[in-house]
Amino acid sequence: MRFIPFFAMLLLPTLEAATKPNIVYFMCDELGYYEPSFMGSKTIKTPRIDRLAAEGVWFTQALAGSSVCAPTRCVLMTGKHSGHTSVRVNGGGTPMRAEEQTIASLLKAGGYATGGFGKWGCGGRGSTGVPEQHGFDVFLGYYDQVHAHSYYPPYIIRNSKEVPLPGNKGGSTGTQYSHYVIFEESLKFIRANKDKPFFCYLPITPPHGIFDIPDSDPAWADYKDKDWPEPARRYAAMVGMVDRQVGQVLDLLKELKLDENTIVFFCGDNGGNNYFKTPNHPRGLHSANKHPVTGVEFRGGKGNLYEGGLRIPMAIRWPGKIKPGRVSDHLWYFPDVMPTLAEITGTRAVKDTDGISILPELLGKKQPKHKYLYWELGNQTAVRMGDWKAVRPRPNKPLELYHLKQDISEAHNVAAANPKILAQIKAHAAAAHEPAVEGTFADRADHEKDRRAKYGSTPAPQRPGKAKWNSKGLLNGKHFKIVKFSSENISNGKFARNIIDGNANTIWHTQFSPDIKKHPHELIIDLGRECTLTGFRLLARQDAGWNGTIKEIEISISNDAKKFGATAIKASLKKTKLPQDLKCPATKGRFIRIRALSEINAGPWASIAEFGVKGK
Repeated sequence: MRFIPFFAMLLLPTLEAATKPNIVYFMCDELGYYEPSFMGSKTIKTPRIDRLAAEGVWFTQALAGSSVCAPTRCVLMTGKHSGHTSVRVNGGGTPMRAEEQTIASLLKAGGYATGGFGKWGCGGRGSTGVPEQHGFDVFLGYYDQVHAHSYYPPYIIRNSKEVPLPGNKGGSTGTQYSHYVIFEESLKFIRANKDKPFFCYLPITPPHGIFDIPDSDPAWADYKDKDWPEPARRYAAMVGMVDRQVGQVLDLLKELKLDENTIVFFCGDNGGNNYFKTPNHPRGLHSANKHPVTGVEFRGGKGNLYEGGLRIPMAIRWPGKIKPGRVSDHLWYFPDVMPTLAEITGTRAVKDTDGISILPELLGKKQPKHKYLYWELGNQTAVRMGDWKAVRPRPNKPLELYHLKQDISEAHNVAAANPKILAQIKAHAAAAHEPAVEGTFADRADHEKDRRAKYGSTPAPQRPGKAKWNSKGLLNGKHFKIVKFSSENISNGKFARNIIDGNANTIWHTQFSPDIKKHPHELIIDLGRECTLTGFRLLARQDAGWNGTIKEIEISISNDAKKFGATAIKASLKKTKLPQDLKCPATKGRFIRIRALSEINAGPWASIAEFGVKGK
């Protein structure tokens, strides 16, 4: 879709003479569709967000740009759907390209002060994607989302420079709650720019990451005595804290007499996670994707492209412009934000935006609609065409087709009965996809430091990155290839090929979204020629996590990738971040099959950072 320019001149002539409106954009990390109380929550109370929604319009069919952090942020910032964006994986610091325009760069060119406060996710330090190179006068918070998992990191980032938080040791240990620091800077930014138009972007981290909130926070008092697991209580309190802070911003706008000239957005960043499952609450205690009253469910959740991965709460308030008390079922998604703000402010959206301005809908006018909406995430694809929704959840699987008006839970695949609809959707999907072209890093050192900062300096056995990959005594892996694997988790870049790339910081991890693949897990490596093999070297993942670390393993050797005979090695691996060497009788072969039979914590996964071969 292409942006239709200057709709405001036709629909709202008074805008031409009005002062350019300020923009405040709250995006709450991982907040589920049904978790604010204005959306029906029975466990979490959000009175100030509820009032924001009541004083404006809230949407039943607002959809995210993707179902995970980094890709959805790139869609929002660039106005392009995920078939055209540069950031389509959730690796953490994957950068936008240097030349890409964002909402901030367009508004800055239009005379706006631009500030960002929270989690960026579109380029780590040292890359072409840092926010200060994409229109932000100031951005304070986290550039990499792994850094953002902790609320007590030793530092946060302002315009690529470290801002120390003395007393913090990473994880859950420290004296300065980082979100407080970040949020207070957003209030200072609004005060400092009260006499000029401003864009205050608040992609705040709560309630995502480690579920931490100070016991002294007023919101904790509301939930600390609930009969729930402590993480579920902390999560609810974090949402309560966000609710209070939304109220603080609204109060500040009134204090500064900016209230009627400021449009305020509040939304989630992607579909909710089904946290805190119990036998009585199989979709999670806070019911992110299950209607708290009717029990009707959205299928899936964060990480996949069913409705549970894409539906978000969205409310917009603009006194005097948006009629209060409205509920809209208009279907729209993150690419529409850029052209909407461009039209409201009299600036121009980029020519190749995939969005359509929703200003007419905000003003109660006739609203143009999308011919189709498009998403891709790794090898997952989804297309929405009116009430029709097609999903390809895994590669090499046929498209599934659902009619959402009749089947909002995506429970009944009707592809076979609707070949014409399916053919239209396939054509749209083919037209929507272009190969991703990511930005680049000049230097990754600061970016990798930021990722480790989640853990601060707290001493712990097997700290992240302790071991380095040692290829001494191994066959040169330059010509090795992965020819087969049982699964890989594509949504966050945990590819099978990572085990032979020589980089200890990348891993293969078996699939855990949209569903979990269980043992046994296997992959097959082609050595490029027949060799005499005498042993193997394996390195476990080098971050602080253990998910997927293999316990029981089998390795077989063959000259036929489709046929393996007796197992060369059966072994029990140790729970260590150090390299582990395994010996085998001298055996000739070109292909190696690795089979993971169990995981050290009895989980269903498998993961490997590096794998090497001894022999000649």
